[in-house]
Amino acid sequence: MIRKFVGAVAAALAVLAGLWLMIAPFALGSQPEDADWTNTTQSEFFTGLGVAVVGLIGAICFVLAIYEELVARGLVEVRQRQPEPEPEPVPAAPQASSAELASLLAPLVEALREDMNNSGEHRRNGKASLVGVEDHR
Repeated sequence: MIRKFVGAVAAALAVLAGLWLMIAPFALGSQPEDADWTNTTQSEFFTGLGVAVVGLIGAICFVLAIYEELVARGLVEVRQRQPEPEPEPVPAAPQASSAELASLLAPLVEALREDMNNSGEHRRNGKASLVGVEDHR
């Protein structure tokens, strides 16, 4: 178990070392700004990328090995996924008849018709309608 922890730590350090190799040419100023990458920068960057990828793969493998070891020892319980119960169907809302819809929309239609007929006049609260405001600018 200790070997797996040491391996996970070493892999994490490899990831950090790879990241450092990737940013070192820029952080230390060996790569000139606004210029193409030099051969040294390319070499360090892609070497660091390879080290970081290998370290990341190693860290994932060691963490999975530690998890399996803990499951084997009984220190971690594996939870089985339980199927979710199917939701009960919701009854459909009753359909409103066209007569009911017409009676609900009639006041709205009347208010819109009245507003369109009185577009140039002031409203009761002293403000002009929105349609009339555009025309007076």
